[in-house]
Amino acid sequence: MVSPSAAAPGGEAPAALKPAVDPATLAHKQLLGGAFWHRIPAYADVDEATFLDHKWQAKHSITNVHKLLAAVKGLVSAEFVADAEAGFKAAPMSVRVSPYLLSLINWEKPYEDPLRRQFIPLGSRLLPDHPKLGLDSLGEMADAPTPGLTHRYADKALFLPLDTCPVYCRFCTRSYAVGVDTDEVEKVPLSVDKERWQKAFAYIASRPELEDIVISGGDAYNLRAQQIQEIGETLVALPNIRRMRFATKGPAVMPQKILTDDAWLDALTGVVEKGRKLHKEVVLHTHFNHPNEITAITQAAMNRLFERGITVRNQSVLQRGVNDSATTMQLLVKRLGYVNVHPYYVYMHDLVKGVEDLRTRLQTALDIEKTVRGTTAGFNTPTFVCDAPGGGGKRDVHSYEHYDRTTGISVYTAPAVKPGRQFLYFDPIDLLPAESQQRWRDPAEQQLMIDAAIAAAANPR
Repeated sequence: MVSPSAAAPGGEAPAALKPAVDPATLAHKQLLGGAFWHRIPAYADVDEATFLDHKWQAKHSITNVHKLLAAVKGLVSAEFVADAEAGFKAAPMSVRVSPYLLSLINWEKPYEDPLRRQFIPLGSRLLPDHPKLGLDSLGEMADAPTPGLTHRYADKALFLPLDTCPVYCRFCTRSYAVGVDTDEVEKVPLSVDKERWQKAFAYIASRPELEDIVISGGDAYNLRAQQIQEIGETLVALPNIRRMRFATKGPAVMPQKILTDDAWLDALTGVVEKGRKLHKEVVLHTHFNHPNEITAITQAAMNRLFERGITVRNQSVLQRGVNDSATTMQLLVKRLGYVNVHPYYVYMHDLVKGVEDLRTRLQTALDIEKTVRGTTAGFNTPTFVCDAPGGGGKRDVHSYEHYDRTTGISVYTAPAVKPGRQFLYFDPIDLLPAESQQRWRDPAEQQLMIDAAIAAAANPR
């Protein structure tokens, strides 16, 4: 028997043995299971078969503020109820929360809970919108040759076939269209319309440079099986199309659909298989933001997709109090990989109305990216990006031309998308130094800060 200290072949010193693994580093494998929904009084008597039924989840999804708060009656204080009512009144997004999602929130600490922050606004936490924020901050409508189709990148287009989702996220970048009208926003109509779809298909077919189509919305989860088939087969049959992505928040908020809606999953599988026979890629893109969103039910759903050979990629949004710590993001990335979901992007939070309390500084993304890289395999390591306001597209957060950490202004260029233009991202004002906060209150000072940032980007030292 050779001792551990014996010389390695060739006389070299042996490699150092790693210490025993810290069990805390395996937390990504510990998925919530059991009848956790019984913690909610409204679901205390719901059995597992019922809770796993996607039809029950959809039917009992809460679309009314008073019903939502009634579902957690006895779990929260009267002050919290009043705070949430004030928050929803000021929100640009409609209300829709699934029983599954409601059951994942820690109602003992609702103010701190990362899932509550994403879906239930509180009046006491709201901050004034950034003065440079716009309703369509990414300029999607400006790049739309026909309603519901955005053609920004040379070879890729975004198709929005509908304007509804299984739940409504506070931070949705398409709050200009998604959901019903609110007190704050009259929505741009993008409901299911076959004539509108045909115009989009005709445009895609007429542009030989288009190879990649994202089908989003709204949410592809809300398309019926026949509609998944119709859209998928129409696009995959076009000679110029090589890649398609169905985008959905669904697996994070209602994984039951994948487990029990066989018709929908069969339709998606059929499009994937048809694409494979034509040597074209069809995948599913989803949206998990916090490790608490990934449960044993999620894993069962992802296993079903994996068994059918369906690739799943994830796009997160960096959010204050949700996933803006290195520890949380590392756990999210590891847990995604554990359930066979590839972490693809982590976005800087878009400049969206009514959610300034969720945005972070660009520096936060720069710092977290360093800690995430090396946590797991490279193909399971997300790229941190800023979707440049005004239509510049996705830029690696590190690729700014200039970043003034005092005024919170970062300047990006997009040579392959819109050459010659500069795009500005703005840190949330409440996280800036007091002097900069004061300057942002003065419109004249705002322009001076912007001009200085643009000048610095044009003449780097």
